[in-house]
Amino acid sequence: MEMHYSNELSIPVGEIRLKGNLSIPKHCLGIIVFSHGSGSSRLSKRNQYVAEYLQKKGFGTLLFDLLTPEEDLYYLNRFEIDMLHERLVAATKWLQKHPSARDLGIAYFGASTGAASALMAAAKLPEVFAVVSRGGRPDLAMDAIADIKLPCLFIVGSLDSEVLSLNQKAFDKLSCEKHLEVVEGASHLFEEEGKLQQVAELASSWFKNHIPALVV
Repeated sequence: MEMHYSNELSIPVGEIRLKGNLSIPKHCLGIIVFSHGSGSSRLSKRNQYVAEYLQKKGFGTLLFDLLTPEEDLYYLNRFEIDMLHERLVAATKWLQKHPSARDLGIAYFGASTGAASALMAAAKLPEVFAVVSRGGRPDLAMDAIADIKLPCLFIVGSLDSEVLSLNQKAFDKLSCEKHLEVVEGASHLFEEEGKLQQVAELASSWFKNHIPALVV
């Protein structure tokens, strides 16, 4: 896979800077911005696995930290969804101006609480073309659900019963194109053999099927 751009970078958000990794293959179909869950970071092995899969399928990826190392020491910051989604919005607007990313469509991949941040950000940014949630907590974004107009895919493990119930409640309130995919035999982190690959395949197909016509 030949890359057009691949670099570690520092994203300005207000008075702080957040570390990130931007990878854009040649003939890029669009860029998937990852919104990680509480206690995680751009170095999440699960998100890196999905990102590498998406890159092989022609998508660019941006994985970045939603909190600085100092902020992450304060546990409650990990659940400040209002602050986190505002940072996701700011990072998206910064990405849109990046020389290597101009004219490329942008979508979100959110995991756990990061899915709530992704949904809230998507409600504010109509140019985002799709959202995929892995084991997400969309219930934490209920106030924004009614404003979401873009295609949403919720992926939940069949063994993750509590989160599955929360996803169903949020899913029922969505009025956009939507799909709830239950991965049989998978727990919250999709650690079982082959389950994370299923997540990557489902996400890739969803993004590919919803690329805006002007990007193709």
